[in-house]
Amino acid sequence: MKKVLTVATFAGILAMVACGQSAADKAVAEKKKQDSIKVADSIAAATSAANMAAESAKEAAKADSLAKIAKADSIAKAEEAAKKGGKKK
Repeated sequence: MKKVLTVATFAGILAMVACGQSAADKAVAEKKKQDSIKVADSIAAATSAANMAAESAKEAAKADSLAKIAKADSIAKAEEAAKKGGKKK
């Protein structure tokens, strides 16, 4: 009896392995794979866009700082010129 159950068990396992995945299971697996690729691509695109926006903000801040420095410098030069001009009179 024990040998019969063992043989039946192995035969059942062999039958299950031999059948493999059905076409529907393979299609579902492929669909999940494609969805995963789309998600990864969209995450990469979002990350790239965020990095570009951050870089653009850094450049804008740098340009703003340089403009402030240039304005302060020109004001200082104008005040200095006014002081020199005022002393001559």
